Amino acid sequence: MAQARLLGNRYRLDSVVGRGGMGTVWRARDVMLDREVAVKEVVFPPGLNDDERAVLYERTFREARASARLNHSGVVTVHDVVQESDRPWIVMELVLAPSLQDIIERGPMDHRRVADIGLQMLGALRHAHEKGILHRDIKPSNVLITDSGRVVLTDFGIAQMEGDATLTQTGLVMGSPAYIPPERAQGERAVPASDLWALGATLYAAVEGRSPYERSDAMSSLQAVLTEPVPPARNAGPLARVLDGLLARQPVHRMTAVQAGPLLA
Repeated sequence: MAQARLLGNRYRLDSVVGRGGMGTVWRARDVMLDREVAVKEVVFPPGLNDDERAVLYERTFREARASARLNHSGVVTVHDVVQESDRPWIVMELVLAPSLQDIIERGPMDHRRVADIGLQMLGALRHAHEKGILHRDIKPSNVLITDSGRVVLTDFGIAQMEGDATLTQTGLVMGSPAYIPPERAQGERAVPASDLWALGATLYAAVEGRSPYERSDAMSSLQAVLTEPVPPARNAGPLARVLDGLLARQPVHRMTAVQAGPLLA
């Protein structure tokens, strides 16, 4: 049996618990503090030039440091960042729970449960926004739901400090097409309202079973986000008002976190 890798002479990588476009998540043990942790091995997209890789490499460290400033039950805690094998590794709280995407795949959810999930997500986003941190990739697969009902936002891997346009300048489109807000699909800078639009799309997916802009391919999804109205939600009940408000195409017309909170409570 192969010996488990020891990252940074501290974190023993035991098993893979998830893979995504930006890396692999390992279940690991912090041998110094004798506790289980999650370690995200950040893998950059193929085809980047040296300048783009340098931007993403530096940004990963800055974002991990920024995320480590967040102290909220609805956000996965960042413990450490390790540089090894020419890539960054982010050490985080281990949350063993299904994602909202996993749950949605079993079928649409009751609007009352979705309202509770939305309220907890909103609290986490408000905390991040107050710290000047945007998530920029809110979607069902980045939301974990524990057995106790705790809702946890994960993967701030493409998060950014508000006002930082470095990544935009590389020409890369970051995020998941069916959950990218219109202003970002047009190449504009993300703002707090952008996270709220993605929250609306995520809650819509929870009650309807799919994003309002899920299409057969990425370009079709982006085109729909930019040009098509939001399909009426059939299963949202009283949530329809908040979904419509959060999914307003123009950020200035979009429902704010303060307005959405009471409608989800």
